[in-house]
Amino acid sequence: MILEFSFIIPVYNRPDEIQELLQSFEALEGDIPFEVVIVEDGSNLTSKAVVGSFESNLNISYFFKENSGPGDSRNYGMQHAKGNYFIILDSDCILPKQYLKEVKRSLKEHYVDCFGGPDEAHESFTNLQKAINFSMTSFITTGGIRGHKKSVDTFQPRSFNMGLSKEAFIASKGFGRIHPGEDPDLSIRLWGLGYKTKLIPEAFVYHKRRISWQNFYKQVNKFGLVRPILNAWHPSTKKITYWFPTLFSLGLLVSVLLWFLNFKALLMGYILYFAIALIWAVISTKNVMVSVLAIPAILVQFFGYGYGFLKSTLVVSMLNKDPEAYFPQLFFKSK
Repeated sequence: MILEFSFIIPVYNRPDEIQELLQSFEALEGDIPFEVVIVEDGSNLTSKAVVGSFESNLNISYFFKENSGPGDSRNYGMQHAKGNYFIILDSDCILPKQYLKEVKRSLKEHYVDCFGGPDEAHESFTNLQKAINFSMTSFITTGGIRGHKKSVDTFQPRSFNMGLSKEAFIASKGFGRIHPGEDPDLSIRLWGLGYKTKLIPEAFVYHKRRISWQNFYKQVNKFGLVRPILNAWHPSTKKITYWFPTLFSLGLLVSVLLWFLNFKALLMGYILYFAIALIWAVISTKNVMVSVLAIPAILVQFFGYGYGFLKSTLVVSMLNKDPEAYFPQLFFKSK
């Protein structure tokens, strides 16, 4: 099979991000042909001029459509792409120069119809971006890649860095209307259709996560809200580990109360955990300020996700409410 790659990138009011991402395309190694499909999702601040400035150096197409969310925009891009293997990126990513070469090598060695890659923090990122990246990707937190180097059938790629064959896209009809959560939903449906997934560890991207503390909380809270909905849709994927952030957060609150009742052992356990996290952050990032910021980032991640998961579990699993009616902010309307 000859692989013909099409990069699919939805964008919403982020021309500066597209500028950086397209610059990284120009530096890709390997002399591998590819096209870039930019889908403007109803932006007020468009990227059309930025995209136009790269037309002489890249095989690039630009489409503008009404706002319907990232999932539908990715589907739109894949419908208009010319390749037979799509690579989906978020607009706040930057590609390392070896990215496409690593993807092609891995797919030739062991072909799958869907892959995912990890994300890392670029040296140009702010301390806050690096701290949040540590929290989201470190094995010591609930972040990190959902799988390991040999993951097949159980790895759930994330759409900031995800590959999907044209065949699998047509069979699955692509992403659904839920957001976030559209990417694990797609992975689970692909498994049901007999397609395999895997992680390509070498195919990482630099993911900015364009985030403040407030936006980070909103993001992880939505992740927590979505998971019980996915569990209801796909009961076979339920895991007890999804409860961990909720139990961790409740345990921390209880440990603080017990401290005032002169029972200190539980809180000391949490203090030990955060001390280990701080040391590991220093080793990983080699930056003391980033490591200090990583501690509140971990707390925001646990509490945001944990609260969202608990709330959604009560609403969806226990009260049997309609998720779309109760959490309309998680669903885009059909166009």
